[in-house]
Amino acid sequence: MARKIIIDTDPGRDDAVAILLALAAPQELDILALVAVAGNVPIARTESNARRLLELGGRPDIPVYAGCARPLVRPPITAEHVHGGTGLHGLDLPEPQVPLRPEHGVDALIAALRAAPPGEVTVCLLGPATNLAMALVKAPDIGPRIAEVVWMAGARSEGGNVTPAAEYNVHADPDAARVVLDSGVPLTLLPLDLTHQVRLTDARLGRLRQIDTAAARAVAALFSGADGAALQGGLGGPLHDPCVIAHLLRPGLFAGRAINVAVETAGSLTLGMTVADWFGVTGRPVNATWLNRADADGFFDLLFERLARLA
Repeated sequence: MARKIIIDTDPGRDDAVAILLALAAPQELDILALVAVAGNVPIARTESNARRLLELGGRPDIPVYAGCARPLVRPPITAEHVHGGTGLHGLDLPEPQVPLRPEHGVDALIAALRAAPPGEVTVCLLGPATNLAMALVKAPDIGPRIAEVVWMAGARSEGGNVTPAAEYNVHADPDAARVVLDSGVPLTLLPLDLTHQVRLTDARLGRLRQIDTAAARAVAALFSGADGAALQGGLGGPLHDPCVIAHLLRPGLFAGRAINVAVETAGSLTLGMTVADWFGVTGRPVNATWLNRADADGFFDLLFERLARLA
Protein backbone atom coordinates (compact mmCIF):
# COMPACT_ATOMS: atom_id res chain seq x y z
CA MET A 1 0.00 0.00 0.00
CA ALA A 2 1.31 3.43 -0.95
CA ARG A 3 2.35 5.69 1.91
CA LYS A 4 0.03 8.70 2.20
CA ILE A 5 1.92 11.99 2.27
CA ILE A 6 1.28 15.71 2.29
CA ILE A 7 4.07 17.85 0.83
CA ASP A 8 4.51 21.27 2.44
CA THR A 9 6.76 23.22 0.13
CA ASP A 10 8.19 26.56 -1.04
CA PRO A 11 9.36 25.77 -4.62
CA GLY A 12 12.37 26.52 -5.06
CA ARG A 13 14.60 24.58 -7.40
CA ASP A 14 15.43 21.68 -5.10
CA ASP A 15 11.78 21.56 -3.99
CA ALA A 16 10.92 21.08 -7.67
CA VAL A 17 13.18 18.02 -7.88
CA ALA A 18 11.64 16.61 -4.70
CA ILE A 19 8.11 17.04 -6.06
CA LEU A 20 9.01 15.38 -9.36
CA LEU A 21 10.68 12.48 -7.53
CA ALA A 22 7.52 11.98 -5.45
CA LEU A 23 5.36 12.06 -8.59
CA ALA A 24 7.59 9.38 -10.10
CA ALA A 25 6.82 6.97 -7.26
CA PRO A 26 3.04 6.37 -7.43
CA GLN A 27 3.31 2.80 -6.18
CA GLU A 28 5.10 3.90 -3.02
CA LEU A 29 3.68 7.38 -2.36
CA ASP A 30 0.10 8.61 -2.42
CA ILE A 31 0.30 12.41 -2.52
CA LEU A 32 -2.83 13.78 -0.86
CA ALA A 33 -2.00 17.46 -1.39
CA LEU A 34 0.67 20.10 -1.83
CA VAL A 35 0.53 22.97 0.65
CA ALA A 36 2.57 26.01 -0.31
CA VAL A 37 4.34 28.26 2.18
CA ALA A 38 6.26 31.49 1.81
CA GLY A 39 9.98 30.81 1.86
CA ASN A 40 12.41 30.73 -1.03
CA VAL A 41 10.05 33.13 -2.82
CA PRO A 42 6.75 34.75 -1.74
CA ILE A 43 3.58 32.68 -1.45
CA ALA A 44 2.13 33.80 -4.80
CA ARG A 45 5.16 32.26 -6.48
CA THR A 46 5.38 29.10 -4.38
CA GLU A 47 1.73 28.11 -4.88
CA SER A 48 1.93 28.86 -8.61
CA ASN A 49 5.16 26.88 -8.93
CA ALA A 50 3.58 23.94 -7.10
CA ARG A 51 0.72 23.86 -9.61
CA ARG A 52 3.10 24.19 -12.56
CA LEU A 53 5.20 21.27 -11.33
CA LEU A 54 2.19 19.01 -10.83
CA GLU A 55 1.10 19.73 -14.38
CA LEU A 56 4.63 19.05 -15.65
CA GLY A 57 4.54 15.72 -13.81
CA GLY A 58 1.15 14.76 -15.20
CA ARG A 59 -0.77 15.05 -11.91
CA PRO A 60 -2.95 18.18 -12.05
CA ASP A 61 -5.53 16.26 -10.00
CA ILE A 62 -3.49 16.69 -6.80
CA PRO A 63 -4.88 19.69 -4.90
CA VAL A 64 -2.67 22.69 -4.12
CA TYR A 65 -3.42 25.03 -1.23
CA ALA A 66 -1.77 28.34 -0.32
CA GLY A 67 -0.68 28.45 3.30
CA CYS A 68 1.05 31.12 5.36
CA ALA A 69 2.36 34.17 3.55
CA ARG A 70 4.88 35.06 6.26
CA PRO A 71 6.62 33.56 9.31
CA LEU A 72 4.77 33.31 12.61
CA VAL A 73 6.21 36.45 14.21
CA ARG A 74 9.11 37.72 12.09
CA PRO A 75 9.50 39.49 8.73
CA PRO A 76 9.83 37.22 5.68
CA ILE A 77 13.28 36.09 4.55
CA THR A 78 13.36 34.97 0.92
CA ALA A 79 16.12 33.41 -1.19
CA GLU A 80 15.78 34.79 -4.70
CA HIS A 81 19.58 35.09 -4.83
CA VAL A 82 19.64 31.28 -4.96
CA HIS A 83 16.39 30.37 -6.73
CA GLY A 84 15.84 33.42 -8.94
CA GLY A 85 12.91 35.79 -8.94
CA THR A 86 10.43 33.10 -9.99
CA GLY A 87 11.85 30.44 -7.67
CA LEU A 88 12.52 28.16 -10.64
CA HIS A 89 15.40 30.00 -12.29
CA GLY A 90 16.39 28.30 -15.52
CA LEU A 91 13.02 26.63 -16.07
CA ASP A 92 10.22 28.34 -17.98
CA LEU A 93 6.91 26.58 -17.33
CA PRO A 94 3.54 27.76 -18.67
CA GLU A 95 0.93 29.35 -16.45
CA PRO A 96 -0.89 26.64 -14.50
CA GLN A 97 -4.33 25.70 -15.78
CA VAL A 98 -5.65 24.07 -12.61
CA PRO A 99 -6.90 26.66 -10.11
CA LEU A 100 -5.60 27.00 -6.59
CA ARG A 101 -7.94 25.45 -4.03
CA PRO A 102 -9.80 28.12 -2.04
CA GLU A 103 -9.16 26.75 1.46
CA HIS A 104 -6.24 28.10 3.46
CA GLY A 105 -3.36 25.62 3.51
CA VAL A 106 -3.32 25.38 7.31
CA ASP A 107 -7.02 24.48 7.38
CA ALA A 108 -6.52 21.97 4.58
CA LEU A 109 -3.67 20.37 6.49
CA ILE A 110 -5.79 20.08 9.62
CA ALA A 111 -8.75 18.67 7.70
CA ALA A 112 -6.65 16.05 5.91
CA LEU A 113 -5.04 14.84 9.13
CA ARG A 114 -8.38 14.67 10.94
CA ALA A 115 -9.98 12.77 8.05
CA ALA A 116 -7.32 10.05 7.93
CA PRO A 117 -6.89 7.29 10.50
CA PRO A 118 -4.27 8.14 13.16
CA GLY A 119 -0.74 7.32 12.06
CA GLU A 120 -1.58 7.12 8.36
CA VAL A 121 -0.30 10.43 6.94
CA THR A 122 3.33 11.56 6.77
CA VAL A 123 4.01 15.29 6.44
CA CYS A 124 6.99 16.13 4.22
CA LEU A 125 8.41 19.57 4.98
CA LEU A 126 10.55 21.07 2.23
CA GLY A 127 10.60 24.66 3.50
CA PRO A 128 9.97 26.68 6.65
CA ALA A 129 7.66 24.93 9.13
CA THR A 130 5.17 27.81 9.38
CA ASN A 131 2.11 25.93 8.10
CA LEU A 132 2.60 22.87 10.28
CA ALA A 133 3.39 24.94 13.36
CA MET A 134 0.26 27.02 12.86
CA ALA A 135 -1.79 23.85 12.38
CA LEU A 136 -0.40 22.31 15.58
CA VAL A 137 -1.20 25.47 17.54
CA LYS A 138 -4.67 25.83 16.05
CA ALA A 139 -5.58 22.13 16.30
CA PRO A 140 -3.41 20.30 18.87
CA ASP A 141 -5.41 17.12 18.30
CA ILE A 142 -3.67 16.57 14.96
CA GLY A 143 -0.27 15.95 16.58
CA PRO A 144 -0.98 12.36 17.64
CA ARG A 145 -2.56 11.67 14.25
CA ILE A 146 0.64 12.37 12.27
CA ALA A 147 2.61 9.25 11.36
CA GLU A 148 5.85 11.21 10.97
CA VAL A 149 7.22 14.56 9.94
CA VAL A 150 10.22 14.34 7.61
CA TRP A 151 11.89 17.72 7.27
CA MET A 152 14.89 19.03 5.38
CA ALA A 153 16.18 21.31 8.12
CA GLY A 154 19.08 22.16 10.35
CA ALA A 155 22.85 22.07 10.42
CA ARG A 156 25.46 20.92 12.90
CA SER A 157 28.95 20.05 11.74
CA GLU A 158 29.35 22.45 8.80
CA GLY A 159 27.41 25.42 10.12
CA GLY A 160 24.62 27.13 8.24
CA ASN A 161 23.98 28.27 4.69
CA VAL A 162 22.16 31.55 5.42
CA THR A 163 24.20 32.60 8.48
CA PRO A 164 27.31 30.96 9.94
CA ALA A 165 25.04 29.22 12.45
CA ALA A 166 21.71 28.59 10.72
CA GLU A 167 20.22 26.61 7.85
CA TYR A 168 17.65 28.47 5.76
CA ASN A 169 14.45 26.52 6.47
CA VAL A 170 14.92 26.94 10.22
CA HIS A 171 16.26 30.48 10.09
CA ALA A 172 13.33 31.64 7.95
CA ASP A 173 10.91 30.81 10.80
CA PRO A 174 12.72 29.66 13.95
CA ASP A 175 9.60 30.12 16.07
CA ALA A 176 7.74 27.63 13.88
CA ALA A 177 10.68 25.26 14.09
CA ARG A 178 10.49 25.39 17.89
CA VAL A 179 6.79 24.52 17.82
CA VAL A 180 7.46 21.45 15.67
CA LEU A 181 10.50 20.34 17.68
CA ASP A 182 8.54 20.66 20.94
CA SER A 183 5.37 19.02 19.61
CA GLY A 184 6.19 15.40 20.36
CA VAL A 185 5.40 14.40 16.77
CA PRO A 186 7.72 11.70 15.36
CA LEU A 187 10.32 13.76 13.51
CA THR A 188 13.14 12.97 11.12
CA LEU A 189 15.52 15.77 10.14
CA LEU A 190 17.74 15.81 7.07
CA PRO A 191 20.23 18.64 7.77
CA LEU A 192 22.97 20.24 5.71
CA ASP A 193 25.39 17.72 7.25
CA LEU A 194 23.64 15.15 5.05
CA THR A 195 22.44 17.12 2.02
CA HIS A 196 25.87 18.57 1.31
CA GLN A 197 26.97 15.01 0.60
CA VAL A 198 24.42 14.77 -2.24
CA ARG A 199 25.74 16.99 -5.02
CA LEU A 200 24.81 17.25 -8.67
CA THR A 201 28.33 17.22 -10.09
CA ASP A 202 29.14 17.82 -13.73
CA ALA A 203 29.43 14.06 -14.27
CA ARG A 204 26.00 13.44 -12.73
CA LEU A 205 24.53 16.32 -14.70
CA GLY A 206 25.87 14.65 -17.82
CA ARG A 207 24.05 11.42 -16.89
CA LEU A 208 20.89 13.40 -16.28
CA ARG A 209 21.02 15.03 -19.71
CA GLN A 210 20.96 11.60 -21.32
CA ILE A 211 17.49 10.92 -19.90
CA ASP A 212 14.96 12.02 -22.49
CA THR A 213 11.90 12.82 -20.39
CA ALA A 214 10.29 16.17 -19.66
CA ALA A 215 11.01 15.80 -15.95
CA ALA A 216 14.70 15.04 -16.48
CA ARG A 217 15.05 17.93 -18.92
CA ALA A 218 13.42 20.23 -16.38
CA VAL A 219 15.82 19.23 -13.62
CA ALA A 220 18.79 19.65 -15.95
CA ALA A 221 17.57 23.13 -16.88
CA LEU A 222 17.22 24.10 -13.22
CA PHE A 223 20.78 23.10 -12.36
CA SER A 224 22.74 23.95 -15.49
CA GLY A 225 25.07 26.89 -15.70
CA ALA A 226 27.33 28.75 -13.32
CA ASP A 227 24.63 28.96 -10.63
CA GLY A 228 23.69 25.29 -10.87
CA ALA A 229 26.16 22.43 -11.13
CA ALA A 230 29.11 24.76 -10.62
CA LEU A 231 27.93 25.91 -7.20
CA GLN A 232 30.11 25.47 -4.14
CA GLY A 233 33.44 25.94 -5.87
CA GLY A 234 32.83 23.39 -8.60
CA LEU A 235 31.77 20.60 -6.23
CA GLY A 236 28.24 20.63 -7.63
CA GLY A 237 25.01 21.97 -6.22
CA PRO A 238 23.58 20.04 -3.26
CA LEU A 239 20.09 18.62 -3.76
CA HIS A 240 18.63 19.32 -0.33
CA ASP A 241 14.89 18.72 -0.50
CA PRO A 242 14.83 15.61 -2.71
CA CYS A 243 16.54 13.80 0.18
CA VAL A 244 13.21 13.92 2.05
CA ILE A 245 11.46 11.96 -0.68
CA ALA A 246 14.43 9.64 -1.24
CA HIS A 247 14.38 8.81 2.47
CA LEU A 248 10.75 7.71 2.18
CA LEU A 249 11.54 5.57 -0.86
CA ARG A 250 14.92 4.16 0.21
CA PRO A 251 15.56 4.77 3.91
CA GLY A 252 18.68 2.60 3.72
CA LEU A 253 20.41 5.36 1.74
CA PHE A 254 20.68 7.44 4.92
CA ALA A 255 21.82 6.94 8.50
CA GLY A 256 22.00 8.89 11.74
CA ARG A 257 20.78 8.66 15.32
CA ALA A 258 17.95 9.72 17.61
CA ILE A 259 18.93 12.83 19.59
CA ASN A 260 17.54 16.00 21.14
CA VAL A 261 17.39 19.01 18.84
CA ALA A 262 16.58 22.54 20.02
CA VAL A 263 16.44 25.79 18.07
CA GLU A 264 17.79 29.21 19.03
CA THR A 265 15.12 31.90 18.75
CA ALA A 266 16.80 34.80 20.56
CA GLY A 267 20.52 35.01 19.78
CA SER A 268 21.63 37.92 17.61
CA LEU A 269 24.38 35.81 16.00
CA THR A 270 22.79 32.38 16.30
CA LEU A 271 19.11 32.96 15.43
CA GLY A 272 17.77 29.79 13.83
CA MET A 273 20.70 27.63 14.92
CA THR A 274 19.77 23.99 15.50
CA VAL A 275 21.49 22.76 18.65
CA ALA A 276 21.90 19.04 18.01
CA ASP A 277 22.83 17.19 21.20
CA TRP A 278 24.76 14.48 19.38
CA PHE A 279 26.42 13.06 22.50
CA GLY A 280 23.48 13.46 24.88
CA VAL A 281 25.30 15.88 27.15
CA THR A 282 22.26 18.00 28.05
CA GLY A 283 20.04 15.22 29.33
CA ARG A 284 17.15 16.63 27.31
CA PRO A 285 14.78 13.97 25.94
CA VAL A 286 15.18 12.65 22.41
CA ASN A 287 12.81 14.42 20.01
CA ALA A 288 14.16 13.73 16.52
CA THR A 289 16.12 11.38 14.31
CA TRP A 290 19.03 13.37 12.90
CA LEU A 291 20.37 11.88 9.67
CA ASN A 292 23.96 12.76 8.85
CA ARG A 293 25.22 10.14 6.39
CA ALA A 294 24.12 9.64 2.79
CA ASP A 295 24.87 7.18 0.00
CA ALA A 296 25.15 9.81 -2.74
CA ASP A 297 25.63 7.34 -5.60
CA GLY A 298 22.61 5.36 -4.46
CA PHE A 299 20.59 8.57 -4.20
CA PHE A 300 21.38 9.62 -7.77
CA ASP A 301 20.76 6.11 -9.11
CA LEU A 302 17.29 6.31 -7.55
CA LEU A 303 16.62 9.86 -8.76
CA PHE A 304 17.68 9.22 -12.34
CA GLU A 305 15.83 5.90 -12.56
CA ARG A 306 12.63 7.59 -11.38
CA LEU A 307 12.98 10.67 -13.59
CA ALA A 308 13.29 8.29 -16.55
CA ARG A 309 9.82 6.98 -15.70
CA LEU A 310 8.16 10.39 -15.61
CA ALA A 311 7.34 11.40 -19.18
